[in-house]
Amino acid sequence: MKSIAAGYNWLVNALAVLSAVTIAVAFVLIIVDVTVRTLGFSPPSYTIAVVEYALLYMTMFAAPYLVRQKGHVFVDALTSRLPRSVERICAKFAYLLSIVVSLIFAWFAVELFVQSIQMNLYDERGIDMPMWSLYLPIPIGFVFVALEFTRYLIGKDTMYTDRTKPRDSV
Repeated sequence: MKSIAAGYNWLVNALAVLSAVTIAVAFVLIIVDVTVRTLGFSPPSYTIAVVEYALLYMTMFAAPYLVRQKGHVFVDALTSRLPRSVERICAKFAYLLSIVVSLIFAWFAVELFVQSIQMNLYDERGIDMPMWSLYLPIPIGFVFVALEFTRYLIGKDTMYTDRTKPRDSV
């Protein structure tokens, strides 16, 4: 069981690293595109499309890690004013709802993924991309998000440990 947990943890961290690399690649592509335009040359036609695809991949691959690190956006204005026992009940309901919604999104994304393969669909922009490549990160991300919320649901950890304390400051 420990090896499964270790493998799962490695996979969530690997997806987060892949997301970070994708952000860096998108950043470089944007810099190159703007520099080439500024110098009066024609930039590559694929830059905008690749960056748009990268936004989808980086979002879906970072999501499970952000849920684990409690780095996602959630509002605890109501729960911070509740007694701990009621807060725990509300938290369990929120986890359960998050699991169900994540799995619904994953289910529909898998359906779209399969349909796009069967129909051989392509997204035609600066480059032609198989449509399945756009749907691929969605079920992966949402299934892992559901698993992370399941850890909160059945585990002892909670998202609401630090009541209304900001995580980041500018």
